[in-house]
Amino acid sequence: MLARLLRLQGIDAVVLEQRSRDYCLARVRAGVLEHDVAQLMRDLRVGARMDRDGLVHEGIVLQVDGVPHRVDFAALTGKSVMVYGQQELTRDLIEELEADGEPPRFQAEGVVVHDVTTTTPRVTYRRGGAAQELRCAIVAGCDGFHGVCRDVIPAALRRTYETAYPYAWLGILAEAAPATGEVLYNSHERGFSLYSMRSHEVSRLYLQVPPDERIEDWPDDRVWDELDVRFARAGGGFRVGRGPTTEKGITPMRSFVSEPMQHGRLFLAGDAAHIVPPTGAKGLNLALHDVGVLADALVAWYRTGDDAALRAYSETCLRKVWRAEHFSWWMTTMLHVPPGADAFDLKLQKAQLRYVVHSRAAAASLAENYVGYDA
Repeated sequence: MLARLLRLQGIDAVVLEQRSRDYCLARVRAGVLEHDVAQLMRDLRVGARMDRDGLVHEGIVLQVDGVPHRVDFAALTGKSVMVYGQQELTRDLIEELEADGEPPRFQAEGVVVHDVTTTTPRVTYRRGGAAQELRCAIVAGCDGFHGVCRDVIPAALRRTYETAYPYAWLGILAEAAPATGEVLYNSHERGFSLYSMRSHEVSRLYLQVPPDERIEDWPDDRVWDELDVRFARAGGGFRVGRGPTTEKGITPMRSFVSEPMQHGRLFLAGDAAHIVPPTGAKGLNLALHDVGVLADALVAWYRTGDDAALRAYSETCLRKVWRAEHFSWWMTTMLHVPPGADAFDLKLQKAQLRYVVHSRAAAASLAENYVGYDA
């Protein structure tokens, strides 16, 4: 996305990718785009397939005690979200970069970033068995939590904030038509569950499980049976649509922020600097917000020589990061059953859920954050 933003402004950008092209296009991850992110795809002229194949959702459903309650984004905010798989968005961007004549350099190994406190940073790597070097003006560390860029910032200059949640998500991807028209968040005494989708034919479903759960203990039949139990409605009449399971795994839940997001001419974006639990659908959207801020700052610098926006990059991004961190924490703790919770904790949690589904003001706050709040 950053490369696309910059190239449209006449700024050269090279993308280094550790994985293969096929891997990037096959890995299923996030799937909900905020309202402004979907519009950005259109503005960048890479949104045609998204508008054709994506699913516009004007709300979500919160189910409490087996009773569904719809949060109407369109009525509360005038906005919607787009359900469109991250791998599809990635495909659109990769194909556009290829059409520009400068595709990502896939399978770049042994990447090392040098000299970021100078005006001529370098990136060295190996590709196809040959040593390579890039000399550049700026290095954007969009390389994820396990990448190499964050550690380039000296430990003495970094502050890390993180928490691990006492639960995980067991997720499946299934070739089954979704039984719900919008994403369904479900609070249940046995644990949280989520019913989402990637298309009209593919469902993405999740169950709250302990963080040390073994995937081997969850054959498909057990997963489907547990989903039936948790999604059951008070008056009946709702059944989970079953189908062949094409992917299954367990995802730990945590929040993480590393500050600052810049050092010299190195700028971190996305999971390299921050992680949110997936409950609020913010990870992908935060990453794209980061690179949008960085692109604007770089355009201003190249055109006028003014580096004020570049110097303010970390501060600007972190305002939205911490808003999203709070929203994701709030959604997560409100919907998941905490291990060892006493009766008082559970009563408070239920009171919060009822307030959200019955108060227009509370529902509007959820909707505003979900469709994208510009902190």
